[in-house]
Amino acid sequence: MAKKKQLGWSDRLGAFFTVAACVLLLWDPKEAIQGGLQGLQIFGEIVLPSLLPFFVASEILIGLGIVHFLGALVEPLMRPVFDVPGVGSFVWSMGLAAGYPMDAVITAKLRNSGDCTRVEGERLLAFTNTADPLFLLGAVAVGMLGLPAVGGHLAAAHYISAISVGIIFRFYGRHESESPAKTVRQHEKKEGYLQHAWEELYRAREQDGRPLGKLLADAMADSTETLTRVGGFIMFFAALIRLLDSSGVLQWLCLPLGWFLSLFGWEKDLSMGLVAGLLELDVGSAMVASVPAPLVQRLAVMGAIVGWSGLSVHGQVASIISSTDLRMSAYIKARLLHALLAAFFTAVLMWLRPPVVTTAAGVFTAVVFSPLFRLITACSAVVLTVMCGMACHWLCRR
Repeated sequence: MAKKKQLGWSDRLGAFFTVAACVLLLWDPKEAIQGGLQGLQIFGEIVLPSLLPFFVASEILIGLGIVHFLGALVEPLMRPVFDVPGVGSFVWSMGLAAGYPMDAVITAKLRNSGDCTRVEGERLLAFTNTADPLFLLGAVAVGMLGLPAVGGHLAAAHYISAISVGIIFRFYGRHESESPAKTVRQHEKKEGYLQHAWEELYRAREQDGRPLGKLLADAMADSTETLTRVGGFIMFFAALIRLLDSSGVLQWLCLPLGWFLSLFGWEKDLSMGLVAGLLELDVGSAMVASVPAPLVQRLAVMGAIVGWSGLSVHGQVASIISSTDLRMSAYIKARLLHALLAAFFTAVLMWLRPPVVTTAAGVFTAVVFSPLFRLITACSAVVLTVMCGMACHWLCRR
């Protein structure tokens, strides 16, 4: 007789939480609808208009070969520091400008096209999954806390911890026998640094082969499909958090965490926002911001929540990479590490350089909420990484 397959612990746990979520949805349909509408409003007013242009642009840039051209230029930086191909710099730059889950979208495309191995794709997901500066400097610092001066501390801690995760994860998966991804070192010596970059552009464009009109149509269709899934996750978790709060389950979940925080002299009321942040970072961050706790405690907890990014984002990433062989286990470990490092670096930066607490926003708010802020961020990140890649190439030649 054939041996029956046993369900893994992750499948059992997922089934349990799915059934529990369905029971909650049926318990109070009115609250579920209100939560879903709140999630729909967030998606329609914030997520859709901010992510759609980047989704479409990334698809076009990959199809035209420009990403591969930039990747060849940045390979001397990305390979020794993070042990990923040069095209990973584009994932980092676009993820930095657009935020979650932009990195997963581009990484999945690179993996499906064979531009990175499975391990390299998982390394990319580990450190490129970041919040965008507009969220940290604008939504959190100005909108939730009303303190523009702390935005720099949150952003610096978030991105320093992300880079630290990338450096740590460069050693991830080395024991796995896997054919190495395409590198540029051998071709550089034969063709020259810039010549090889142009060859990569021509090769990628020829391999794609789609006319510009077809490329635009496919980019719009794929982006719309992906964003529909993202919107579904946002609505579901918004409804779930509202139901957990109204049913009192959230308060019960906070009891052990509040007791744990009080052992270290921290405000136990932070536990409510921390538990909510495990599910959805926007709601959790807003809850933490409203707690009457010392500023350094609130910032450290908010840094951890943004580093973790929430199960809502994790679900979005899982759905996006489902068409690849990338595994979620490394991604989850990286998010836990990112959360711990972000909280630590936030506390250290607050101790090293306490911010001047003021609610005056002025020029800071005007710059952060400028319509061109995301575009400037993306272009700056690309230019900076290319310059660093060229500098590394020059140093290696010497």
